Amino acid sequence: MDANEIAAGRERWQQRYDKAHKRHADFTTLSGVEVEPLYGPAEGVAYPGFERIGWPGEFPFTRGLYPTGYRGRTWTIRQFAGFGNAVQTNERYKLILGAGGGGLSVAFDMPTLMGRDSDDGRSLGEVGHCGVAIDSAADMDVLFGGIDLQKVTTSMTISGPAVPVFCMYLVAAERQGADLSKLDGTLQTDIFKEYIAQKEWLFDPEPHLRLIGDLMEYCAHNIPKYKPLSVSGYHIREAGATAAQELAYTLADGFGYVELGLSRGLDVNVFAPGLSFFFDAHVDFFEEIAKFRAARRIWARWMRDVYGATSEKAQWLRFHTQTAGVSLTAQQPVNNVVRTAVEALSAILGGTNSLHTNALDETLALPTDESAEIALRTQQVLMEETGVVNVADPLGGSWYVEALTDKIEAEAEAIFQRIKERGTDGTITSGILRGIEDGWFTSEIADSAYIYQRALEDGHKRIVGVNCHTGTIAKDLEIMRVSHEVEREQVKLLQARRTDRDQAAVDAALKKMVDVSRTDANMVPAMLDACRAEATLGEICDALRAEWGVYREPARF
Repeated sequence: MDANEIAAGRERWQQRYDKAHKRHADFTTLSGVEVEPLYGPAEGVAYPGFERIGWPGEFPFTRGLYPTGYRGRTWTIRQFAGFGNAVQTNERYKLILGAGGGGLSVAFDMPTLMGRDSDDGRSLGEVGHCGVAIDSAADMDVLFGGIDLQKVTTSMTISGPAVPVFCMYLVAAERQGADLSKLDGTLQTDIFKEYIAQKEWLFDPEPHLRLIGDLMEYCAHNIPKYKPLSVSGYHIREAGATAAQELAYTLADGFGYVELGLSRGLDVNVFAPGLSFFFDAHVDFFEEIAKFRAARRIWARWMRDVYGATSEKAQWLRFHTQTAGVSLTAQQPVNNVVRTAVEALSAILGGTNSLHTNALDETLALPTDESAEIALRTQQVLMEETGVVNVADPLGGSWYVEALTDKIEAEAEAIFQRIKERGTDGTITSGILRGIEDGWFTSEIADSAYIYQRALEDGHKRIVGVNCHTGTIAKDLEIMRVSHEVEREQVKLLQARRTDRDQAAVDAALKKMVDVSRTDANMVPAMLDACRAEATLGEICDALRAEWGVYREPARF
């Protein structure tokens, strides 16, 4: 790009920056030195290939979605939390919000993630242990009691039974008197990554995609601020994928959902802004920054050039980041505070829109109140003390970062081509479904995980406290334990609610929902009615299991 084009781009950026809202804050260094909101090529100097880097707030968004960077708005501190019953988790949410958290992120227990009730025999011993138990809309009422859902953005990490859980959330908001059209938040919903990595599915892919399409339609028409689908690379990376695989598989899944929306006749400029992303921030600092920057650039280009998005918001890749759980070690767990801080900083320098920082004890158990506070304070120290919010994309133009961004992008593009070649009709969706069916994704991730594990065992990759610097004077941590009494009380409460409700109304609502599932009509309104009648999550999912069957992963050797 020649000097005149660069100068014109800088002028466009300046005009956008001048018009944008800026926070009232001190944008100087610790020593009091004024810093510019953005840095770029020197005046009058050409920069070959600069169109791939560009300016914040301008296509291809390599340097961020907004001209102000974090001067306009900092990332949302969204700490992931859930344990025990709804009462206990509600207390943790109020602690997080009271300590400065900017949004809520709900962790559900395993029975809920699998669409099972707490008194289901398969739930025994799991209720409340890896997240909060939610059996019906009444639990949602308690979970968000005293928290204005119209004023707090709420993320829910659940995929298989995401739509009925979302309906329970809407019913809880209704009971608060909220205007549902003003709700804001994110539902994970991403079923592709379940088949690829996490394995928390209910049905075959096609029924899940039908529900996701219904949800996308419903939100586009009724709850425009709410993001019904958070495409998740986090679990793909945690399963052992490389950075490039995480990026490519995640964006490919996103393209699949775009194709789903288009197949429903939805306007890409209307529904695409409702897609968000969820990435892992691992411990290789610069690789992660490059991954985030490449993600925005790839998504913008594909949305414009492949799927015809003309609005900027439809080309934006907005993403949440969580620091890498798989990087935490049970050995010398206090070291995890350092790992988490480095990972969080990479997400920030990569331009994340919201962030969760893991607690130091999460490799051993659910976080204690103290470790959860340390995780929250980690973000606040980075935000308030380090100056990283003062300049948009401060590493833009770094020879290393730009070269690494280009390399990861090229690797991702090569993977997209391999996915398309697996399909039968040239779409990404066809390639994804074939890759799920024949185990290609899981095989590729397993190979990457094996290579990394060998490198650890050979000592070529090093983890402090695990295969180097293993001596320590640290004592064992006090960890949080969820009492089995939680399960007994939740089961007792669920059974009492079943006794008190109008069973005929529940039966009628479930029958209507199944009847709608046999048509082309949107299933969300019927599912909402079932939740209003206090149908349980297990009852809703079991009714659909009876209709659609259960997915069984093919045996592979």
